[in-house]
Amino acid sequence: MGYFKKIEGHIRLTLIGKEALAGLLFIIPFLIGFFGNFLPLIVESIKFSLSNMEVTSSGYALTPALKNGFEHYIRLLTIDPEFNQMLLRSIGDMVLKVPLVIIFSFFSANLLNQEFKGRAIARSIFFFPVILTSGVILGLENSDLLVRTLSDTGQSAEDTQAMLNVSYLLINYTDLPVNIINYLTSAIDGIYDIIIASGVQILIFLAALQSISPSLYEASSIEGATAWESFWKITFPMISPIILVNSVYTIIDTFTSETNEVMGKIKSTIFSDVKYGLGSAMAWIYFICIAFILLIVGFYISRKVFYYDER
Repeated sequence: MGYFKKIEGHIRLTLIGKEALAGLLFIIPFLIGFFGNFLPLIVESIKFSLSNMEVTSSGYALTPALKNGFEHYIRLLTIDPEFNQMLLRSIGDMVLKVPLVIIFSFFSANLLNQEFKGRAIARSIFFFPVILTSGVILGLENSDLLVRTLSDTGQSAEDTQAMLNVSYLLINYTDLPVNIINYLTSAIDGIYDIIIASGVQILIFLAALQSISPSLYEASSIEGATAWESFWKITFPMISPIILVNSVYTIIDTFTSETNEVMGKIKSTIFSDVKYGLGSAMAWIYFICIAFILLIVGFYISRKVFYYDER
């Protein structure tokens, strides 16, 4: 079936043609913004990364970085140890944070999807950290307010540190492996960041849970399935495409966060040190690393995704 059909001598759009036209109209604003504003900036960024910029009386002038133009890339990857270390730490933080955010937001959405009084208020509370996060709140979080408060009550520094040292408790009172203890400790220490980063994902998971047909649960109940079996046989497979979406979103959000030290380094190099070439090269190396990680994660998770066809 084509996009057009002839009716009584007139050429008219078919249903597929109308849907294609509607889709085109929806993406026109994006195409205008991309080709009119974003694409020229990308081209300029590539030019900067391959050049040295000199400020002149008439503006700026670009000269090639060495003969092949890859001086900044070679310096960052083989000479500059600081950038490589920051990049590895950023990737390590992502590997730690993303699974925790996905798990927390998924099970939070499951809880908020249940029937109980005050459900709307509870849903709002889980999204409040995303809206209310400000410099003041982040300042309180970074100022060790809890430690100072406990110290003001008369407790010694050693007692305060022992009470807050989760790894000490896990090592002495559990038989867990050291790697798991370190992971749990890092998760508990960063619970505030995890909650802040989970607001959007909770809403996406919640919308997906509400889109699951109740008839599926009714049929499984009639067949004698337990709530645990319904979760793994219905809820989890039906929600798997959204796990892929939220994983990609969380990875990008983690890498582009204001607290990410690589992002801070790129901004300071470009705007404070006025080294546009070196900063642009940092940005492109960072972009390539993010794109490579997204390809791996997307390829792996997409193989496990279940797509339900209602037809």
